[in-house]
Amino acid sequence: MVKNISPQDVEKIIGGDVRVLVQEAERFGRELAEDKLSKSQIRGVFGTVRQIGAAWESTAKSDPRQNLRKVLLLKPRLAYQARRGDKVKPLAEVLTYAINLVAKPDDPNEQTRRFGYFVDLFEAILAYHTAYEKKGEGGQHGS
Repeated sequence: MVKNISPQDVEKIIGGDVRVLVQEAERFGRELAEDKLSKSQIRGVFGTVRQIGAAWESTAKSDPRQNLRKVLLLKPRLAYQARRGDKVKPLAEVLTYAINLVAKPDDPNEQTRRFGYFVDLFEAILAYHTAYEKKGEGGQHGS
């Protein structure tokens, strides 16, 4: 059974604690792989996060309110993915909580900083998930 990253640890991660990020992303990514979560189940959401990140980085052309709107709209997508497959549920819960933390401050600069940590968290979870999935520790389909 996959144990979620605790709300306290998600708060530390979105606050910039890289040690907690790496430690928890490895454990969580490994457990997701062991639970046989497939990359295809989360690929679409991750692609959207990358698009938002690219838009957010070009701050001269971007509207902070639009960026935040796009991030908040990830929540219904995550809820939909979690309803379609139970294996996505732990990831959706962690990411939804992290999105709430990104949106919490009113300051657009702080939102931007927190969004960067959110992307780092999502990328690290997926990287560890892929690493453990390919090792075959998540099931019979290893390389």
